[in-house]
Formats: sequence, structure tokens, C-alpha cells
Amino acid sequence: MAGVNKVILVGNLGRDPEVRHLESGSVVANVTLATTEAYKDRNGNRVENTEWHDLEMWDGQAKVAEQYLRKGSQIFVEGKIKSDTWQDEQGNNRKKVRIRVLSFTMLGSRNMDGGAPGGNSSNAGQADQSTPNKAQPAASMPSSGGNIDDGEDDLPF
Repeated sequence: MAGVNKVILVGNLGRDPEVRHLESGSVVANVTLATTEAYKDRNGNRVENTEWHDLEMWDGQAKVAEQYLRKGSQIFVEGKIKSDTWQDEQGNNRKKVRIRVLSFTMLGSRNMDGGAPGGNSSNAGQADQSTPNKAQPAASMPSSGGNIDDGEDDLPF
């Protein structure tokens, strides 16, 4: 049986993208994404829990990230978990887990200058690995029409 390795995150960037242009011509962007969930504890106090995720974007996505994403930008991410293992200088086994971004969509309002979040172009919004050099507006995402429960699902529970 085949497994599934899929991650969906919505959060805010913790810093500006760190972009590297490799000798091979590839471009890679590394960013940190904060996801925060809030709930009330037994005493009715609001508790927030923030998780930090290391994201890796390549080529077309990295170029979009470099141009439009900034610290605080809110994005919707779809990707998969990747991990690296190695031994450090002291012989300790190390492991780093990251999210390999397959697609992302910029969320949030446009800037006062009419540009996309973090930039000045209305041509950015969604970067998809299947079309690395093409950015689409966030409005292209399918809409549920505001009706979340239409009563006709095929879930077995």
C-alpha cells in the first residue's frame, strides 16, 4: 500500500526569504513559517501555541518568494515532509526536517500601492511547482460559494 506525504499549512513568514542562486541556474528560497493555534484551557484562559516550520521553495516558486514575500506575509502552503540526517563534527547523529513546498498562495490584503502582498505587482499570488515560472492571482482558487455544508458528502461517518 502506498503512503501519503502531504502537508497543508497556513501561517505567517518569520523572516524575509533567504534566496540562493546556484551555479546550476536553479534558485532556492528558505523561509520560516509560523502557524499558531488558539484554544481555551480548563480555566477559560486563552492559550496560543505557535509551531515553526522550515520551508524550501525551488526555481519559479523561489523567484516569486524573493520578489513578493516578506516577513509577516501570510501564505497557504501545500507540500511534503523531507528530512536530512548527518553526523556533526563531534560524531552526533543530527536530523533536520523541512517542508518541500509544492505550491503556495499568498493570502492577506493588498498593499496600499495596489501591489501584491510584499510587492508591487498584481501578477503574483500562487506559485505552483507544476508551472514554476507562472504566477496566478489568489482569486483563481476554487471557492466553496460560502456554503460549507451542503449536506451531500460521501464520507462514511
